[in-house]
Amino acid sequence: MDGKIEKVSIVISKGGLDGVYPGLIMANGARMEGIEANLFFTFFGLDAITTKRMGRIKVATVGNPGLHLPSLAGILPGFSALATAMMKKAMDKIDIPPVPEFIAMVADAGCRLYACKATVDMFGLKKEDFCPQVDSIINVGKFYAISAGGQIIFT
Repeated sequence: MDGKIEKVSIVISKGGLDGVYPGLIMANGARMEGIEANLFFTFFGLDAITTKRMGRIKVATVGNPGLHLPSLAGILPGFSALATAMMKKAMDKIDIPPVPEFIAMVADAGCRLYACKATVDMFGLKKEDFCPQVDSIINVGKFYAISAGGQIIFT
């Protein structure tokens, strides 16, 4: 083995922009380098692939130390919308697409997308609730089997 990464499986478990984009960017980068990439969406990360929610993901403002603001600022009416608009504007400047477009882009590049069966069942969701790019709803055992021989990254 020459030390080159050949496969990554990325777990996206957070539903805010700061939880979804790192995984999408890493998956896209992997595919651009010819690395096999799998995305496994669980808990609130499912919002990124749920048709009704994927276009409405926001910046988490309450208790987000990365904003460098007091936590109380995050509860102000409209603050989350303002922070989300500012982040989307900054991402647009550097050509980072909106979540639905990014999901389609990584899937078109050959990344496989999976929803966590336990979370899907817990939230009462069905295959029809997800965007067409979702390959399958799988359990953790199947995720490990798909990930065998590669790196697992938790964002």
